[in-house]
Amino acid sequence: MNAIGNLAITISSAIGKFVMIIFESAKRSFKIVLSTIIPFMILIATVSTLILTTGLGNIIANGLSGLASSSIGLLIMSLIITFPLISPIIGPGAVIASIIGTLIGGLIATGDIPLAMALPAVFAIHQPCGSDFIPVGMSLTEAEPETVEIAVPACLYSKFIIAPVEVGLAIVIGMFLF
Repeated sequence: MNAIGNLAITISSAIGKFVMIIFESAKRSFKIVLSTIIPFMILIATVSTLILTTGLGNIIANGLSGLASSSIGLLIMSLIITFPLISPIIGPGAVIASIIGTLIGGLIATGDIPLAMALPAVFAIHQPCGSDFIPVGMSLTEAEPETVEIAVPACLYSKFIIAPVEVGLAIVIGMFLF
């Protein structure tokens, strides 16, 4: 009887520890969501709404979709939309990328843009996506303010530098696909 009682106590103690770990993790996760994720979602919703309701998204997309017809145009597009001051503004919600993607998809479907430009176009239009999340990601890791001041511009400049390389590789690969 004593062995059964000790076994029950050991199992109960282990279950209690497990439940407490899950409970503490849930509390910490909830705190992180409230302090970082929810404000970020509000920012994204606000910027996306402004871009859509003002027509700014259509203006930018129509201006940039003309560049999608050539390899040089896609390289220029990748440089324009990854410019460090522009990409955090046009990145939220991938609104601009969605509109440009729809326009370019239509042009590819009608034959105005060669099918080989589909892969490079995807690489070009989705470059700014995620740029707006860099500060939030840093706050999730509880980075110091000095780290954020240096890391955010570093990430944006690295996207600006690497975007033409990625698009160039996609152009080369796209030529062999179709």
